[in-house]
Amino acid sequence: MFKRKVLDFIYQWDLLPKDARVLVGVSGGPDSLALLHFLRSIQRELHFEMVAAHVDHMFRAEESYQDLLFVEQICKQWKVPFEGRRIDVPEKMAITGESTQSAARRLRYSFFEEVMAKRGLTTLALGHHGDDQMETMLMRITRGASGTARAGMPVKRPFAGRSLIRPFLILSKDEILAYTEQHSLEPRIDPSNAKDAYLRNRFRHSVLPFLKSENKNAHEHYQRFSEELYEDEQFLLEAAEKRLKKVWNSKTPHYASIDIRSFQTVPKPLQRRMIQLILKYLYIERPSSLSALHIDQLLALFLRPQSSAELHLPEGLIVEKSYDNAIFRFFQPKSPKYYLTLNIPGEIILPNGYKIKAHYIEEENPDQSGNHSFILKTPKAKLPLIIRTRKDGDRMSVKGLGGTKKLKDIFINEKIPKAERDAWPVVLNHKEEIIWLPGLKKSAEESDETHGEQSFIYLEYRKA
Repeated sequence: MFKRKVLDFIYQWDLLPKDARVLVGVSGGPDSLALLHFLRSIQRELHFEMVAAHVDHMFRAEESYQDLLFVEQICKQWKVPFEGRRIDVPEKMAITGESTQSAARRLRYSFFEEVMAKRGLTTLALGHHGDDQMETMLMRITRGASGTARAGMPVKRPFAGRSLIRPFLILSKDEILAYTEQHSLEPRIDPSNAKDAYLRNRFRHSVLPFLKSENKNAHEHYQRFSEELYEDEQFLLEAAEKRLKKVWNSKTPHYASIDIRSFQTVPKPLQRRMIQLILKYLYIERPSSLSALHIDQLLALFLRPQSSAELHLPEGLIVEKSYDNAIFRFFQPKSPKYYLTLNIPGEIILPNGYKIKAHYIEEENPDQSGNHSFILKTPKAKLPLIIRTRKDGDRMSVKGLGGTKKLKDIFINEKIPKAERDAWPVVLNHKEEIIWLPGLKKSAEESDETHGEQSFIYLEYRKA
């Protein structure tokens, strides 16, 4: 029964294709030891190679070192190639500030990746079982996880350009313990598994027994639920990604902007997943404190009647509603002030990612449409030209208006987000008269004609 159940699961998910080269992570406990024993028993039948790996995290001094020696001896006895390493995780934690489980997992997986590369292995097999899956799903849902995180551990996923598989997710802990007894295996027991200091152990000791008392096959139902969640999420994420392409205003590695009106035409299930995709794009590594609550807060932010509002997310990500735009940006100190002289010909790269380029023209009619270019008659240019950031009370004489207007009002009328205004370039002549607000407004200083016996200065504002 045990063998048939696991083999069917392996075939269903194509976990061990012919000629696979497998690394088995073995702690020495019941789950991983049973996995190593089982895979060894079907090795010839499924035609794959196998290596075992063990990491001593050095949390329990001599006791954990004995675990390493135990696994090494078992591998020698069973004629399985072995790779082991002692890693001083407490020392690494003191440097990085990571939690116990986070540091141990990161360093253990790094070692597995190293061994796989060294030996040319294709697949990492781990001994997580159905009860582990229940614990993981319950913990994540309790913490407010969203998306595929609620589905717990995938049966198969990419790992370091290879694959990671979990052939025992279909089994309960009791089934694995029965297997170890049947085959006279004597696993090592980690005493930390009995301590309720860890969240997982509290679920293991308090919640799972109740669920199992209601239905001894609960782990199979959770596993089926996990698989359905992954499939449903994948379908919805693909649909959300297609709709998101029509909503982007702009995006860079640390910045994104979307059109709120277009976003709100999308059904809410896709809206939530579009936000997940945006956050996945911006965060290098998803913060553990990011939850479904933040997605609900973002949806509420977009519905606010106010023209401007903002929400602060974990690790310094700020989402700002500015009129019909939603801007995602990481917190930065206030934009630096600048005061620059523009050489002609020449160009200046600006802190906002744009540049202003200047050169002389004669007998030409360059494109004068829009506010991204500006032309000056040389005698009237009042050189040198200055580019600086705005100041309180700045005003300019706007072309066609017949009077002056505050820069603050121009920014508001043009719906420029507050975060962008302090870095916006302001172009002045040598008398400190504002002659051009690039991309937004021109002054009457611009020449409407570019013919005659005099030269002109042509200014362009565009992305660097």
